[in-house]
Amino acid sequence: MSDSQYETYAAYGPRSAPPGTPGESGTPGGAGPGVHNAETVPYGAVYGAPHGGTYRTAYEAVAQKASVPAPGYTGVSEPVLPRQSGSTPGEAARQPGAAPQPGARGGVGRRATRRRRPRSAERPESAVRRLLPQALVVAFLACGTTAFVAKDKVIELDVDGRQRTLHTFADDVSELLAEEGVPAGAHDVVAPAPDAALASGDAVAVRYGRPVRLTLDGRRHEVWTTASTVEGALDELGVRAEGAYLSTSRSRSIGRAGLALDVRTERAVTIMADGRARTIRTNAATVREAVEEAGIALRGQDTTSAPPGSFPRDGQTVTVLRVRGTREVREEQIPFEVERTEDPSLFRGTEVVTDPGRPGLRRTTYLLRTVNGVRQKPRREKSEVVRRPRKRVVLVGTKPLPRSVHGADHLNWGGLAACESGGRPHAVDPSGTYGGLYQFDTHTWHSLGGSGRPQDAAAEEQTYRAKKLYVRRGASPWPHCGARLHG
Repeated sequence: MSDSQYETYAAYGPRSAPPGTPGESGTPGGAGPGVHNAETVPYGAVYGAPHGGTYRTAYEAVAQKASVPAPGYTGVSEPVLPRQSGSTPGEAARQPGAAPQPGARGGVGRRATRRRRPRSAERPESAVRRLLPQALVVAFLACGTTAFVAKDKVIELDVDGRQRTLHTFADDVSELLAEEGVPAGAHDVVAPAPDAALASGDAVAVRYGRPVRLTLDGRRHEVWTTASTVEGALDELGVRAEGAYLSTSRSRSIGRAGLALDVRTERAVTIMADGRARTIRTNAATVREAVEEAGIALRGQDTTSAPPGSFPRDGQTVTVLRVRGTREVREEQIPFEVERTEDPSLFRGTEVVTDPGRPGLRRTTYLLRTVNGVRQKPRREKSEVVRRPRKRVVLVGTKPLPRSVHGADHLNWGGLAACESGGRPHAVDPSGTYGGLYQFDTHTWHSLGGSGRPQDAAAEEQTYRAKKLYVRRGASPWPHCGARLHG
C-alpha cells in the first residue's frame, strides 16, 4: 500500500499498442515497452464511469475493507485492487468491443457506480481556492526567513587578543558590545568607533586600558596604556628604552590591574673631581652612583655640589668637594638680668645693689672646615648652657630728700667734692676703700644711715650724708680738703 494520502490504481500499466499506433520508440506498432506507451484516458472515461478517475482515496479503500455485508446480502464486495505491473482483466473492458474476461472481480459498471469521485477530479477553481491560503503561508514564511537571514551578521570580535566569530542582529558596535557583555571605559580603545554601523564580515577589536605608575628619570607619572606587555607600553608611550634601566622585564605582561614601572634612560653626566673632568653615560639613580661609576671615591666628609641622593640629569655637571674639618669649643657668657625694687627707706635717687648677680656660661661647638683647600666660615654645630645667669637685685629709694641740715647748709660742699673726687659721684679711690663725691668708706656711710656703697647713691644723698658727718665731726674726716668748706 502506498504511504501517500491517496492510493493509486495501476490503470496505466504497460500494454500493447494497436496496430498502426506509434510507440514510444517512434517505430510503427510500438515495438518496445515503456512507461509512457499507455493510452491517455480522459477524465470520466475509465470503465465507462462518468466521474471515474485514475486515483482512489486511501481512506475509501480502508472503509471498504472494514465493511461487513449484511445477512442475506448476495452482492459481491469490491476489494481494493493492488498496483499492477501488467495488464489486468479490467483492461480488456477498456478495449473497444472486448468482452468481460472470465475470473474478473466484478464488472466495469459495478466498479464505476461504487466509486466516489477522487479529489484529483475536482474542478480547477475549487483546487485553486483550497491551495491559495497554503501558498500565502508559504510565501510569508519565505519572506520572513529571507528577512531573518538578511538581519543576521557574522562578526569577528577580538577582545584583548581573544578572537571569536559570532552571529548578531546588532546594528552598531556599542549594541554588539552590550549584547556580548563587553564593557568599554574611558581608557579603553574600541575599533571601529562605538557608534559605527555593523555589516556582515566586519571585525571589531577592544583593547582594555591598563594603569601604569611610571617613574621616568626620577619623575612620577600616572599613565594608561592598552599594550599587554611592558615593551609594548614603552613603545606606545614613546619612552626611549635603549640602554635604559627597567625595574622589570620587557616581556612581562601587564594585567588589567596595571603595574609600577621604574625607567631610567641613559644620560651624559660630567664629574669634576681633583681638578679633572670626567664625562660618562649612565642610567644611575643617584649622583653618588654616577660618581662611583666615574671611578671617584668619596671619603670622610667629602660630598658633591648636588645632593648625593638626587637624580642626575642629562648634561649635568657635578663637582666633588673634598672636605677636611675640625671642631672647636668656645665658651660664651650669658648676660644676667637686673631686677629693680623700690625701697621707701632710701632717699629718692639712691640705688642700693643687694645682689650683684652673675653672668651665665654657654659652651658652643663650632665646625671649622676647608673645602678643596679653602677655609670656610665656622659653622655652629651644637650649643649647651653650662651655668645659668643670676640676676642682679637693686633697691631704688623713694624717700624724699631733706632740704637742709642745720649748721651745714652755708658751707662750700661743691668745693669739697671737687677736691675729693673731682666732682664725680661714682668715683672710687685706687684701693677701693673710699667712694663717692666725698670719698666715704663703707663703715662711715652705713653709720650715717646710708645703705650699700656710697658711690652707688645719688649725689644729693651723698651731700646730705656729708652734711650730717660735718655736724658730728666737723671737717676732720677730710684732712686735706676740709679747708675748702670755708673757702
